[in-house]
Amino acid sequence: MSESVETREPAGPRGPRPERNAALAGALIVGLVLFVVAAVRGYADGWFLGIALISVVFATLAASYPRSSKSTERLQLKEARRSSVAEAVLAHIPDPVILVDQRSLIVEANTAARVLLPGLKLNHPLSFALRSPDVLDGIDLVLAEGEPIKVEYSERVPTERTFEVHIGLLRGNSTDVGGRIGVVLVFRDLTSVRRLEAMRADFVANASHELRTPLASLLGFVETLQGPARNDSAARERFLEIMRVQAQRMKRLIDDLLSLSRIEMRAHVPPTEALDFKSITAQMIETLSPLARDRGTIIHAHLPDEPITIYGDRDELLRVLENLIENAVKYGESGGKVDVQLARIEGPDGQSQAVLSVQDYGPGIAPEHLPRLTERFYRVDVVQSREKGGTGLGLAIVKHIVNRHRGRLDIASEPGEGARFTVALPAYVEKAVSE
Repeated sequence: MSESVETREPAGPRGPRPERNAALAGALIVGLVLFVVAAVRGYADGWFLGIALISVVFATLAASYPRSSKSTERLQLKEARRSSVAEAVLAHIPDPVILVDQRSLIVEANTAARVLLPGLKLNHPLSFALRSPDVLDGIDLVLAEGEPIKVEYSERVPTERTFEVHIGLLRGNSTDVGGRIGVVLVFRDLTSVRRLEAMRADFVANASHELRTPLASLLGFVETLQGPARNDSAARERFLEIMRVQAQRMKRLIDDLLSLSRIEMRAHVPPTEALDFKSITAQMIETLSPLARDRGTIIHAHLPDEPITIYGDRDELLRVLENLIENAVKYGESGGKVDVQLARIEGPDGQSQAVLSVQDYGPGIAPEHLPRLTERFYRVDVVQSREKGGTGLGLAIVKHIVNRHRGRLDIASEPGEGARFTVALPAYVEKAVSE
């Protein structure tokens, strides 16, 4: 029966030989430098030589009694754990965070920062990945004054985005930033906030402008009828007709604004009523067919034989169909026809969808207008839109209704080839009841 023999290093103050040798070499170098300086300055027999000798002795003693291997391992483990925790916390911060040293060399960056600035590389200057004089100058200012500041950073490629960069001094111990003073940069995305501010400003300006024009027209005609045209029956009839049109325009605008406000208030609450999308589509096609005939346009319906059930709000879905089909008739009347197609398909995620498409064959829409068609009060042709009774809010209402129904709106068009508006909504799936 064999026994295992455990070998142990003899207990004592001796530490790892490489550390002792390195410390001794360092002590000797320090002593040598001091001796050289003393000799050059003429202090070879003075107190300077005593200081040099004492430094060598103390350094040698320190090298002879280093930390025990277990203490060193515990310290290294503690530092590794702290580093891993810091990296984990940094990785889960949703905002981009970058840590640089006093030379603006990148020490650390989280995932969000690497997505924002793909050129980030550790130990490389931040200016290689971020070409923003305001941010780079801000780092120098924070290092010089020690006070945190905020600067703005914008990028236009691939999309326009705006960030508020918080730059602050980071003072740590010898394990942080290589023992040097560091600067931390936190990027706060202000893109949505700025867009919302711009949209609100545009909304107030456009709404006041849209209401001011018909109001001014009404006031002018009222004053005319009360004055020069008081006894002119022909002028009175003509002016009253214009006033009626302007009043209807204001009514449509106010109705659309109220509808948009109600839809936005309920945007977070998806509809729960099961409806037949096919019957709603057929109803709106029948309602708008007389308008299409008056404009010399025929609506061709391509509907499935079986019902297509979705969760929806009936009034809102009718509003979507009305806006899309009426727009196709008004702005695509030169094509002579409008195709309305409804089908049930399997989506890319395997979920069944009800897909509605409205295709006109008019002049089409230029590519630069497509991204902005669903903005409030945006019109490709302002004069034509007003002549046709448009308020500039129809497609904005469609977009918000589709969003509330958890659907998708796509717009495709080529100049001279008409426009195609497609709405995809989740189809109703009957859940199997377990017995």
